[in-house]
Amino acid sequence: MGNQAYVSRRSFIGGSAVAALGAAFASGTVLAGCAPQPNATADNANEKDLSATGHNGQSWQSQINPQDTDYTAHTMELEALFSPWPFGGLEIPNRIVKSAAGSGYAGEGSERALVEYYRAFARGGVGLVWLENFGCITEHFEVGGYRSISELPLKEVVDAIHEEGGLVGYQYDTMDLLIGKHDTVDFENFTQAVATDLTQEDIRALQADIVAAVKKLQAAGVNAFEINAAGNNLGQAFLSRMRNERDDEYGPQSFENRARFVTELIQQIKQSCGEDFPVQVLINVLEENDGALGQNALLTTLEENIEFAKLFEQAGADSLHLRLGPLNMHVCQFASDLYFAGYGIDGTTGFGTQFDFSRHWQGRLDASHSGCGMTLDVAREIKDAVGIPVGAVTYMDPAHAPDLFESALRDGKVDFLLMNRPLTVDPEYVHKLQAGKLDEIAPCTRCLHCHHDVDRNGESFTRCRVNACTRRAFTEEMPQGVALPEKTGDKSVMVVGGGPAGMEAARIAAQRGYAVTLYEKTGSLGGLLDFASTVKGPHENLPALKDYLIHQVELAGVTVVTGQEVDEAFIKDQQPDVVIMATGGAPAAPAIESDGSTPIVPLRNFLTSDLGDNVVVVGGNALAVDTTLYLLAEGKNVSIVLPDGLETLATGHSNWVKTFVLPMVYASGVRVWPHASIASVAEGVATVANETGAPVAIPCSAVIDARNMAAHPLASLAVDGIDVRAVGDCADPWNIANAIGTANLAARTI
Repeated sequence: MGNQAYVSRRSFIGGSAVAALGAAFASGTVLAGCAPQPNATADNANEKDLSATGHNGQSWQSQINPQDTDYTAHTMELEALFSPWPFGGLEIPNRIVKSAAGSGYAGEGSERALVEYYRAFARGGVGLVWLENFGCITEHFEVGGYRSISELPLKEVVDAIHEEGGLVGYQYDTMDLLIGKHDTVDFENFTQAVATDLTQEDIRALQADIVAAVKKLQAAGVNAFEINAAGNNLGQAFLSRMRNERDDEYGPQSFENRARFVTELIQQIKQSCGEDFPVQVLINVLEENDGALGQNALLTTLEENIEFAKLFEQAGADSLHLRLGPLNMHVCQFASDLYFAGYGIDGTTGFGTQFDFSRHWQGRLDASHSGCGMTLDVAREIKDAVGIPVGAVTYMDPAHAPDLFESALRDGKVDFLLMNRPLTVDPEYVHKLQAGKLDEIAPCTRCLHCHHDVDRNGESFTRCRVNACTRRAFTEEMPQGVALPEKTGDKSVMVVGGGPAGMEAARIAAQRGYAVTLYEKTGSLGGLLDFASTVKGPHENLPALKDYLIHQVELAGVTVVTGQEVDEAFIKDQQPDVVIMATGGAPAAPAIESDGSTPIVPLRNFLTSDLGDNVVVVGGNALAVDTTLYLLAEGKNVSIVLPDGLETLATGHSNWVKTFVLPMVYASGVRVWPHASIASVAEGVATVANETGAPVAIPCSAVIDARNMAAHPLASLAVDGIDVRAVGDCADPWNIANAIGTANLAARTI
């Protein structure tokens, strides 16, 4: 790491984001407070200047974990990535493995959705697909909330993967395992029975139940089995000194004792299913107390895990699966890129504190790539200690950073990459990558709408921001599944607006065979994606999303007309059969009043405005919170005036992004005033009317109007003889996922 050049996100904004901000940058104008600053940590990532807020115009939080934004190069042939590797008695054709997660992405209540969800990965080129424990496979030990696997289409899923030329493994976890009188399961917090809770009779009975289940899985055609000994699973409870206080041969007195539950299970599976039946073990490669930083005395170190890895290999394990072991945030075991979800707060723990990756996690993680491939270096240390294949997870995405991952494979850091989200976004990922069609791969934007997300009313709304078919295929919204319905006659389709919603609607309509013309009033496509990318920083891969959608529009044969504003008269003149309004939303009303001495800045203009040091942000949507983080990273003092209740703060962000970002907003000193409004702005003071009934005067050098947009006036347009429909923010301002989803559905129903 010390030999690389590191630049902060702040410096990135001063450089490669120039084009995104238009003429103000192109002319050489430097934004107030936004001039690129020298990076004090460029020579050594472990030497940090933690000066008080204001150093170089930046907060210390924005400098603590320097980021290298130049890691996505593609100069190498992906020879290692597409070479085969041995897994027990199997040969896997490439190094991309679908990790055990996501059966819930398929949609609820549809067996066909589940079958086709997994079929798609094998059809798309994934050689080995792991199924997670989506049903209870043990006969005598119930998994809370799970139906018996006999009631689910296991055989159909396995057959579908095999029909497409793939291999299938099954991961068994014990997250919600019920152990009779020893049950200590807390479903809300995902805690699990500690090792001490089990009698030896329990251990033997559970092992026998698991082995019997594996034998049945093998008979159903499952090609391999994974023991989940990570996270809050029972195997990890034996490995962990924190959760194992036994005084027998399964106790913490030796490595052999701690590993015994898993090593016995490996041996018993091999005896029952044959030596050639592959068994993989999943462990926490490294643990950290994210909830109480530094309190790690009983957490498992890398050195301990090296000893466990050796014992698992000796017991007959055929490969190892490595992920992180945060003590409190289960999601970050496999989605640790959430630590980088907010601008200027790289390393946020989700508890209002911040990792220093040069010290926390034993200083072993490469955290300079916004969470991408951060376990590669530490996996190398396990791999060097064993002779069996080793794979790792945590945002492995070779389409995003081809050279990074090809080099890791060539250098022997890992043998295979475990992936989930990028494959879910684009199930054809592997074939496209192998064919060199990287620009046709739908990018994962790491928004985490796909994992236990909720809508504006707090109801479950798990979706993919980019792939509108996720959890919609084979439901009432999309009964035909992923396949596009045939067109209904020859129709001309006008799409108004070139943002994400407009481009998605245009490409789907054109792919169905309609003649589509997209009109954009500005000179280029993308809508607010450039602005959002600049404010958010590079973490969410929004430039890649923009480029992907533009390329999809080109491939679909859409006619694009820029510099053309569309109104009712223009529509009547063109006489299309269908109009899809994707104009984006309209500004909130009424305007915020000021005496003129303090500027009221529309959200879209704040990057090019002189804001001063004390900024009031009015509004609580996703961009309002992103703007707040951007300003904090610049060393500004920020207050948020929230028109509604606190539960609406960061509306539009996924539930997980809120979980990680909002604690740092509060910890950075931002005061949020809920159920509040600006009563007046005069002479450098904003008076806030709030729910207490006592107005508050806040020093204020500028007010940013980031209130929720309203539906666009064209959303309700009706033209005789023309089918007019509105999508995305035009009809219902919310977020990118909603924009793309509603646009896709609208174009499918023309």
